[in-house]
Amino acid sequence: MTNSEALSSEALAELRRRYRLERERRVRPDGTRQYLAADAEFGYYAADPYAGGTVEREPLRDGVDVAVVGGGFGGILAGARLRQRGVERVRVIERGGDFGGTWYWNRYPGIHCDVESHVYLPLLDETGYVPEWKYAPGEEIRRHAVRIAEKFDLYADALFSTSVTSLTWEESSQAWIVTTDRGDEFRATYVVTATGTLSELKLPGIPGIETFEGHTFHTSRWDYAYTGGTPDGGLTGLSDKRVGVVGTGATGVQVVPKLAEDAGHLYVFQRTPSSVDVRANRRTTAQDVGADHDGWARERRDNFLRIVSGETVEEDLVADQWTASAGLLEKLLPSFHRRGDRKAFEAAYEVADAAKMNEIRARVERIVADPETVEKLKPWYRYACKRPTFSDTYLQAFNRDNVTLVDTADTHGIERMTERGVVVGGTEYALDCLIFATGFSVGVSGVHSGKLPVHGRGGIPLLRALQERGPRTLHGFTSNGFPNLIHLGAAQSASSVNYTHVLDEHAVHAAALIAAAEAEGAVIEPSPEAEDAWLAVLAEGAPDHAWFHAECTPGYYNAEGRGRPNAPIAYPHGAFTFHELLKRWREESMDDVLRARTPAQP
Repeated sequence: MTNSEALSSEALAELRRRYRLERERRVRPDGTRQYLAADAEFGYYAADPYAGGTVEREPLRDGVDVAVVGGGFGGILAGARLRQRGVERVRVIERGGDFGGTWYWNRYPGIHCDVESHVYLPLLDETGYVPEWKYAPGEEIRRHAVRIAEKFDLYADALFSTSVTSLTWEESSQAWIVTTDRGDEFRATYVVTATGTLSELKLPGIPGIETFEGHTFHTSRWDYAYTGGTPDGGLTGLSDKRVGVVGTGATGVQVVPKLAEDAGHLYVFQRTPSSVDVRANRRTTAQDVGADHDGWARERRDNFLRIVSGETVEEDLVADQWTASAGLLEKLLPSFHRRGDRKAFEAAYEVADAAKMNEIRARVERIVADPETVEKLKPWYRYACKRPTFSDTYLQAFNRDNVTLVDTADTHGIERMTERGVVVGGTEYALDCLIFATGFSVGVSGVHSGKLPVHGRGGIPLLRALQERGPRTLHGFTSNGFPNLIHLGAAQSASSVNYTHVLDEHAVHAAALIAAAEAEGAVIEPSPEAEDAWLAVLAEGAPDHAWFHAECTPGYYNAEGRGRPNAPIAYPHGAFTFHELLKRWREESMDDVLRARTPAQP
């Protein structure tokens, strides 16, 4: 189908029909229950393969100014911005053995960021670092996380291989009691949670998974002791192995080419193909990215955010597939909003989307040789139904004689596992090793999931407050009844494809709140009226995306085909506008979030 044909009503009608058909092939009645958590009998999948064992230490019984829960980029940025504000006692508590978050855990072969590194890596201006690649490999990103932590002295009080088990507000001391799984119990005047949205790995709930006698692991805990090699490849341990990989999302698209190079034979088990666009990765110089003056990285990052937020700019500094496809991102990011004739906009969007997806499908035809494999790899859904991927080697891997694509759509996934391998469509595929590139569960980590018990003023559990009154915040950061507790994340705020930019703006905001509270001798706690006013802002003009996600192929964006709740859960005018709003609010007044401290009890 050509782009010109995509403009006709008949072609669009046929495309809608095909999309519905392909969606129904993949929807499962068990929805998100088709996945298993990496706990209990499967807890070994989440073990840390990089820490080299837990370092014994005595439990802590001290106090800090700020406890930061999470040592990924959110926690690192919170610590860095607090240091810039002069806060001395900052303690980051991290489950992993070092800083880095997702870049600590994910070290699989081929891993890179999918947003340009010169806008993805934060604090480039402050650290004087210029990334070596347009899309940085994972190890370069992890090293940058460490670079920031070292520059801002975050290692001094950090607790690694440690998980926070409870947060309890103590009225008498006007502080939080923080407990951990290492026996720590200390006070923190403020707590910043930066636990991420995709941090709990998930496994496919395949019948018989526990009976397989071969080797298995999750991509976020890559077993190099078994495969050999490094993230750059050279997986010599797989040269005589029959290897299977489950999952063809962003991780699968990156890891499959490396496995294809080194495995004896690779079976790729696919339920839904990703849209795979051009990456065009290359080495870069400081001159290439304009890193010849102070503030260059912020200028580039702001330029990128403006474009993907639907703003107008004079020049596209990044010029990649994200900015080229910015007009299609409204449905990918629920914080987008467009005024005007909705029907006219949606009609224009559908035509543009069809043209883009025709282009993606035509790329499969140009690259992949086998006609049957071509049809299996074509994505039949709208561009924003799944996170777009980019690769110059993934589709090419299916031209290799040692790679077999096994489509599982008609069986709604892998049917079962045996001692010897995987069964799809009644055919058993014998394997020596099965790798799970199945990603992470959404919304099951952190304080809002209930896994980390939080008790606020008067002992009120945060989870119960959420169940009884729903999410209530000011700007997504703070809530009445939970003093000095600040959340970093996208709930009731705004997000972007460049999530580290969002986290940095959130960290700047959190540090400003704490600095203001210290200056005024106050606690950070919005009034119910301030929460009401923010909820009204979220509701005003919030776009209805439930229909869009209900028509999408199953994935984590739409709760595996269940659609998304039509609720004002995000700021409706885009991340760039949201950051500007926060800046103005900080400059004008913080009165609606600061209240007098209760005198400490003797």
